[in-house]
Amino acid sequence: MDDPLLEEQSPTEYFKALVDAALARQHLRANELTAYYLVNLLCRFMRPDGRMPFADDTHEPLALRLGRALESGGIEQRARLRNVGDFSLFMSGFFSDSFRRRLVDVDYYKSMGEYAYGSLSRRDEDAFCDVFAELARKFVGFTDVLSDVSERTALASNADVLRLYEKWLRTGSPRDGQRLVDKGIVPNSSVGSRFVQ
Repeated sequence: MDDPLLEEQSPTEYFKALVDAALARQHLRANELTAYYLVNLLCRFMRPDGRMPFADDTHEPLALRLGRALESGGIEQRARLRNVGDFSLFMSGFFSDSFRRRLVDVDYYKSMGEYAYGSLSRRDEDAFCDVFAELARKFVGFTDVLSDVSERTALASNADVLRLYEKWLRTGSPRDGQRLVDKGIVPNSSVGSRFVQ
C-alpha cells in the first residue's frame, strides 16, 4: 500500500525544492545554472560518511587557503579557488549562527568567498564563469538563501537578536534586516561598526 505522505525523493529534488522556495522568499533572481549550483553544493555537503568536502585543508585559516590557491596555477588553482568559495558560501549561509563569539566572523567568510568566486569568473574558457560571477556579485543574497534552507531543515539554532543585528551591520543582508523587523527591531546602520566588537 502506497502512503501518499511518504514520497521518495532524491537529495537533489529535495534541495531543489528548498532552494527554489528560498529564492522566491528572498526575492532573489538567479540564473537557472546558478540555482542548480546551489542545489549541488548542498548535496555535496550531505555526505553519508559524515566527512565534509574540503576536509583535507579545513584546519587551515581561510586566508591561507586562498593564498595557496592564488599561488598555484591551472586546474589546481581553479579547484582550490572553488573550494574556498564553496566552503565560504556554505559556512556563512548554512551555519552563520555558529560564528558567535569566534575570532572570525561571517564577514570574513563573505570577503573570502566573494574574492574566490570573482577570481574564477574571470576565466572566459570556463563554462561556469557566469555562475561564479553571479555567486560573487550576489554572495550575501545566496548566503541568505542557504540560511533560509538551513532554518527550514531545522539544522540551525535560533539566532540571538544581538548577534543577528551585528551580522546585519557587517553584511548589510536584506534578509537579516527583514528578520530584525519581524522581531520588532528597526535596523539602523548609523550605529555603525564602532559598537560592534
